[in-house]
This record gives sequence, C-alpha cells and structure tokens, in this order.
Amino acid sequence: MITRADKEQEIKLITEKFGKAKGAFIVDFKGIKVEQVTSLRKKLNASESEMKVVRNTLAKRAFKDHPAIEKAFATSMKGTNAIVFSYGEVNATAKTLADFAKDVEVLQIKSGVMDGEALDDAKIKFLATLPGKDQLRAMFLGVLNAPGSKLARCLNEYAKKLGGGDTAAEAAPQA
Repeated sequence: MITRADKEQEIKLITEKFGKAKGAFIVDFKGIKVEQVTSLRKKLNASESEMKVVRNTLAKRAFKDHPAIEKAFATSMKGTNAIVFSYGEVNATAKTLADFAKDVEVLQIKSGVMDGEALDDAKIKFLATLPGKDQLRAMFLGVLNAPGSKLARCLNEYAKKLGGGDTAAEAAPQA
C-alpha cells in the first residue's frame, strides 16, 4: 500500500517534471505489451523525452501548480494513462509518438500541451510533421547561401563567355 508520504513525493516529482518540460502528452497505453513499452521508452529517450505512468488522482493533484496544463488535461485523465514529458524539441516527441502509434494501433495520443497551449489530435499530428530545429537551420542557411552561389555561377559563366570558353585562370599564358 502506498503511504501518504509516498503520494506527496510522487506529486512533487510530477510537478517538477512539468516545470522542466517544454511540452507534455497524455497517452493511453492499455493493451500494449511490455516489450513495446520498453521500445517506446528507448525511442522517447533519443528525442529527449520521458514517459511516466502515473495514477490519475496524483496527476490531477500535480496539475494544481500548473493551471494551463490542468485545463488542457482535465478531460483526458480517464483510464490507463502515461504522461510523456518533452524536455527537448516538442515536435520530435510528437513525431516519435505518432510514428509509434502507426506501428502499434493500441497506443492512443489523447491530448498534449506546449507552451501552455492545449493540443488536440489534429494539432499533435501537424506538430509531428514539422521539421526539427537542425533541419530548419539547414534550410535557412540554404536560403541565405543561394543568392551568393547564383551570383558566383553567373559571373563564372560570363567569364567563360568572354574568354572563349576558358576561365580567366585557364586563359593565362604559360611561362
């Protein structure tokens, strides 16, 4: 039997995790095999996330310190739930959960929250399609690099045209 002190410790732990997390998701894991849950936990660890199975009553008590989360998750806390805390990129966690839910249809993503905003099923699926931060940086650098590289190619072609097909360096007389 769980004691009152254990319950208070669990509530404090959940509250701290919500304080550190950039986002969180409620998932229903009923019917998933132990090996599948272990696999999901490993995939979530790779995306700087953590899954914690919690009792609904203790989770609801932990929500009291986080009103936005309490509002987002109030109706989702029924049945067998686990909370997935996202400490890194929230879209990476959403993508991991969505991909796993495709493979294991039993897993249901009930609700989510990011930056104090509630995420329904459609928003979570959209969030899962977004590229990661590193991909966005690479795309942005490609956009910044494009005009300079186009100018360099254009000038090189013009130099070839003026030099009769040879670039200026190749057309220099040999000594």
